[in-house]
Amino acid sequence: MKPVVALAATAAATALGVRVARSRHRRFLHPDGRSFSGLLDVWGAGEPTGSALIDRPGRHPVTVRVSKGAGTRPGRADVLGLALRVHGPGAGQRRDLLWSTAGRGRWSRHVPVPRPTFDTWYGSIMAYRTGSRRKVYLAAQPDPDGAPWGRTLESVVAAAARDGARLVLSADDRPFGRVTLDSPLPAGTDAALAFDPIRNTTPDLHPSGAIHGVRAFAYRIGQRWRGARPADADPDQVARAFTRR
Repeated sequence: MKPVVALAATAAATALGVRVARSRHRRFLHPDGRSFSGLLDVWGAGEPTGSALIDRPGRHPVTVRVSKGAGTRPGRADVLGLALRVHGPGAGQRRDLLWSTAGRGRWSRHVPVPRPTFDTWYGSIMAYRTGSRRKVYLAAQPDPDGAPWGRTLESVVAAAARDGARLVLSADDRPFGRVTLDSPLPAGTDAALAFDPIRNTTPDLHPSGAIHGVRAFAYRIGQRWRGARPADADPDQVARAFTRR
């Protein structure tokens, strides 16, 4: 058995090394994706959560990225991802929210789960804290009244072209807004995007927990490695994630 284990370990290490080398000019995780401009319409979650973004009705321009975590072949199952950048309301302000396909149970919602289609449920994996110190779990899923997203990134682009690619956002299973995808962004723009849900956030809606804190360093290292410009340093936001404030 030892030679088999050693061979498997060598193969895994080699695959990881190849992936790291290839990520020199592209994302290590979620390498394959499509980005879009879009619009977020917020109507509120029905009861106050302590987050202005969730509670206050409004309209915000957004950037959306739909991706495959490992970059499997088109139509094959993968851990699928959604990244949402909310621009404003102030000039230069931005908030990044990230979701992955995951389970929906009390414990399984913390575990990324591969899915074969983009018409599925996406969770925040870990909790967010609001301004009232409430813990909430964010989720997103394609609007059931919109066009199907399908099994490939190109089918998502086609749905957006038909004005049917929409996302419903929720906090603790309470819908609070809808994102409408617009035009696909150029490949160069997609490659330059550097999402950071730790630093690009606000005190009234921020990731909470040590796992999020560790991710703060991973995002920055990975973005610098592939030549993307990371978010501005913000020690207070990183500390807030670790201390669960």
